[in-house]
Order: sequence, then structure tokens, then C-alpha cells
Amino acid sequence: MESNIRIRAARWTDKDAVAALIADALCPGPLAAWLMPDSAQRRQVLTDVVLIWVEHALFFGDIHVTHDLTAATVGFHRYRPIPPPANHRTRLTDAAGGHADRFDLMDTLVAEKQPTEPHYHLAFFAVRPDAQKAGRGAALLAHHRDRIDRVDLPSWATIPTGGEKLLARYGYTPRPAITLPDGPTLHPMRRNVIRGSSDMPINPTRTADNRWQDFHA
Repeated sequence: MESNIRIRAARWTDKDAVAALIADALCPGPLAAWLMPDSAQRRQVLTDVVLIWVEHALFFGDIHVTHDLTAATVGFHRYRPIPPPANHRTRLTDAAGGHADRFDLMDTLVAEKQPTEPHYHLAFFAVRPDAQKAGRGAALLAHHRDRIDRVDLPSWATIPTGGEKLLARYGYTPRPAITLPDGPTLHPMRRNVIRGSSDMPINPTRTADNRWQDFHA
């Protein structure tokens, strides 16, 4: 099934569609409800916040999508420190309003678990609900695995409950869980280096600024 799904690098013109599909995938879940309790505003708020990080990844990471723009991975190259998104505080407040503090709190709790060593950060992995269970997620993760196997660095993701088994199939192992106050549980997962998979050197510089980038659906 995976062989029938074409995957390509996203372009700047895809950014709105990528943010929307991630928001669509997240909306039904408890994490989205905790971040934005108002169901009438939830999808728009999530789309606007995700868009901040989608744009940032096009400068400091990579985005890969299925040919029909129904599934995407968004990652950051945390091989060295990267700056925060431009006007991040203003844009987050504009997007989330009075609920921006919830995004900030999740940032803080997730950042406490995030590696400080150089790594690849799989920040978002999502399949639009009407396109799920058709092999798109598996195809994207296989593509992701093949790429990071050539980089000789660990990979890190933080996902809501329910996605652990899928990531485990592609080499990710669980780390201590994070429970949000009066909210759902998040699951940090790490994929270790496969030694000898690449001749690329490791940059030992400490990473920085692991703000909210860990929506997965």
C-alpha cells in the first residue's frame, strides 16, 4: 500500500494546507480540547498556531507531504541552536488569545524532557481524518526513517496517547510520560542513532528553543 503513495518536500505555497490538515487531525482529540476548550474556535486557533511552526520549519527544518496534501511530517534540524519564530509571542497571542498560556505551559513541560544533544525533532506527524487508515501515515514514517538513518543523529517526538505503537514500528522507544494539569498525557519517544548509517559528523552544539511544536495526530 505504501508504494502507491507519493511523498515530496513541501513548498512555501503548501504551508496553509499543511497547517490546516494538522489542525483537522488534532481537533477530535483531548489535547486539542485542553489547549482550546471552545470547540467553535478550536480548529481556527490550532490552524493559526500550527502555521507559525510550519513556516518556521520551512527555514530551519523540513516538511514532507503526500502528493494529495492529506498527510505531513514537520521536523526541525536541531543540530545546532535555531532561533524562535519571528514575532512568536505576538503571533501566539493573536492566534490563541487568552489560551496562549496553555500552549506556553505545554512548551515548558515538554522542553524539560527534550534532548539537549543535537537531534532531529519530529515536531508534527498528522494524517487528515478522512484519509486515515489508508497507508499514508506508514508511508510518511518509512520515508522519515530512511532519511534520518542517513544523518547519524537521534530523533525525538512527543505524541498524544494512541500513536505510540505506530512510532515504535519505526524504531522509536518510549520515555517518561508527561501529564498536563487536568489534561491528557503526552508521550515523549526517542529513536537512537543507527551507527554506521552515515559518514556525516555530529555537531556537538547544544540545542535551544524547543517551544510548542509537538502536535501529532
